[in-house]
Parts: sequence; structure tokens; C-alpha cells
Amino acid sequence: MLRVAVVGSGPSGCYTAQSLVQLDPEVCVDVLDRLPCPYGLVRYGVAPDHEKIKSLQGSLRTVLEHERVRFVGGIRVGGPGGVPVERLRELYHAVVYCVGAATDRRLGIPGEELPGCWSATEFVSWYSAHPDAADAGFLRGVRSAVVIGMGNVAVDVTRMLVRGAAELLPTDIPQAALDTLAASGVREVHMVGRRGPAQARFTTKELRELGGLPGTEVKVDPRELALDPVDPATLPAVQRRNVEVLRDWAARPPAPAGRHIGLRFFLRPVELLAEGDAGGSPGGARERGADRVGAVRFERTVPDGAGGVTGSGRFEVVPAQLVLRSVGYRGVPLDGLPFDAATGTVPNVAGRVVRDGVPSPGEYVAGWIKRGPTGVIGTNRPCAKETVLSLLADAPALARGDVPADPVATLRSAGVDPVSWNEWLSIERAEAALGAGLGRGVVKLADWEGLLGAAHRS
Repeated sequence: MLRVAVVGSGPSGCYTAQSLVQLDPEVCVDVLDRLPCPYGLVRYGVAPDHEKIKSLQGSLRTVLEHERVRFVGGIRVGGPGGVPVERLRELYHAVVYCVGAATDRRLGIPGEELPGCWSATEFVSWYSAHPDAADAGFLRGVRSAVVIGMGNVAVDVTRMLVRGAAELLPTDIPQAALDTLAASGVREVHMVGRRGPAQARFTTKELRELGGLPGTEVKVDPRELALDPVDPATLPAVQRRNVEVLRDWAARPPAPAGRHIGLRFFLRPVELLAEGDAGGSPGGARERGADRVGAVRFERTVPDGAGGVTGSGRFEVVPAQLVLRSVGYRGVPLDGLPFDAATGTVPNVAGRVVRDGVPSPGEYVAGWIKRGPTGVIGTNRPCAKETVLSLLADAPALARGDVPADPVATLRSAGVDPVSWNEWLSIERAEAALGAGLGRGVVKLADWEGLLGAAHRS
């Protein structure tokens, strides 16, 4: 019997476990997660109003309920107080790390540290009830927001900023976040990209959702669309449909609405300006130091003829008391594993972890920490299968007799207190009861104390 630990219970971890038990009847898998709840970004990264995508939890649940798969929550791997990578390797014949890309890319511009500038990841974690997140006053005093980025996450946070309470009430959004969004004074959101509409990364389905928000007008400047030299007829289907939607919005006359979304193109952020900085002069953010953000200074860009953009020397200041950067995820090092800082990934060949130029026996990666933050949820399936095929090809050399019959029992004896699948089901019941008490459906518990308290009531 080959015992494998999969670290991470998001899509890549679950697809890895699924491939392992499907391809080899002699494999048992423990899926370890730092959180007491499974499903990774499907639980904590998908907007609460996207029920169809969130329903993917059902298929991931089937994997975790397989007779040769065991969910083990509340297990930190690496870092202070965590199970060392080396120890995990002693407890299992093989370990597959599916830890994703846990941080965001930075803008690298002056003023980025001003209060009021956050990563989209932090904002998403808050309204998704991640237990490490807290209400950091994201929306306090905010009238106008800027979202920097043109991907699906940027569309998600833009939509959530103007969603009404009535549309969010049926979702599992935590009550505190619902109350905060319902009381929000945000009336204008600018979603900004440094390149043109033909290069935007959002899908057409996500984009169209912005046009269906009650009481909200979507504005697109036809002059910015005209700057893009790309002929829409030459674009792939998704980008072509995106341009068609944007052109339709640009042609519409202004309409009365309580909230407005502006989609802006060919603008590159060069500085965040502190609130009250007179005229948005360069260097204002540095001069005012501790003040909160009050505006973003952008440079107008122009196509460079090679698919990129270059600066024009012309600038524009957009008022904003909240700035969310959504310019990509990035992997972070895990103590005990090699790490390529340039790519934000663990060096590997077909999923085999590479140490000092050679594959390390029994150590594997899958998902974003393997290939970088690219693709959609379904991309993790073939990625996981490639890694599993490498692992199973190595299996004869990995088998050894000193692996404990039950690694989790060994961890318990060393003082680790994992959360079992039954305890996770207890959390589910508590969230259903919380929602019922509020006159809603399921409502997520949003803090460690509540989650662990519910787990231990099983």
C-alpha cells in the first residue's frame, strides 16, 4: 500500500487525489490543509454570487469522501509551529504539494503602501469569510474606487463593490460583510487596464454580468476603444465577443443610475496620491506619508506596435478612496522546499520537485505552485494527472517499510490536533444553522474561533 500526502485541498489537490486513487488501487491518500475547511479557492476565492462555480464543491466533495482518501484539516506544513517538510517525507511514501499561489503581485509604484490600497486577494478573502481575513475598513468613507487589472478577479471585485444587499442576501456571504456592503457609500468604480480591450483577460460571461447589475450604469469611452489598433475580426472568439460587448456599451446614451462602473483602457498607474494632495502633483503620496489614498495618477499609454504599450507622457488623476490591485497571483516559498523566485514556483520536471538540478525522490508539485498562476479551474486536471503519472512511475523506488500504518495517528501522538472530515461536516451544519437563524440560507463562519468551536461540537 502506497501512502501519499497531498498538501492542499483546493481543485489541484483534489484532482491529484482523484487521479491517484483512480490510476492505482493500492494508493491511500491523506489530503492535508492548513484550514479546517476543504476546497481552497472554490470556497475562499469564488465570489458568493457565483453559485454555479461554487457548486464545484460537490464534485470535490465526492473525491474527499472516497474510501481511500482522507481529509485532514488544521495541519500547517512548514513554517513556525508547522509540520516540517522533512518530517512529512518520513511519514509518507510520497508528498504532493498543491499549495497554490498565496500572494499577489505588486504594482511597484510610489504610494502603494498608503492606507486604502489593498490587493484584490485581501478584499476577496474578507467577503469570502477566510478566517485569516478581517474587516480592515475597506469601505469606510469610500465614495469612489479604482480596480487595477482586467481579469476575472478584477471583474468580481468590481461587481461586489456595487452589488445590492438584495442580490447578496441569498448567498453564503458572512453577515458582517453583507452589512458592510449594504451600507457602502461607493457610487463609482473605475476598472482600469494599461493595455487595450483586445488584451483584456476577463471572459465575456463575467464581463456581461456588469451590465446586468440593478441600478448601475456601465460606461465605456469610445475614444479609448478606438485607440486599439487590433481588428476585432482577427481576434480569438472570447476577445472578439468582449470587444463587441464593450462597443455596445460605449454606444449607449447616458442613463440615470445610483452607481456607475467605468471601464478604462490604455492607462498605466504611476503613483498613488494621498487624500488632500493639492492638484495630484507628482510626489504627493511621499510627502503626505501616513494619509490614506485619495487618487491614482495614471499615464496614458499607446500601443507600441508589438502587442505592448509605451508611455505617452500625458497623465490623468482619478479620485479614489479605495484602490484594489488585481494584477496577478504569485507563489510563496514553503520552508524546506526549493523555490524559483523569478517564476514564483517550485522547480520541477513533470511535477517532480528538483533539488540542486536533480529530481528529489518522493516530492512532487501540482497546480499553480508547479506551473504558475495560469489557466482556469479545469486546467488543474491535466496538470494533476501529469504529476500523478510521474509519481506512479516512481512508485517502485518509493516503497519502504518504515512509513507508519497511520501517519495521522503519529501526528496526533506528537501533539498535532487535526480536523477530521466529520468535524468539517459539523462546521457545515453550524453554518446552515447560522443562516437559518438569520433568515438566510447557509452563511459562512468567518473566524477561527467559530470554525474550530463548530468542529469540536461534532
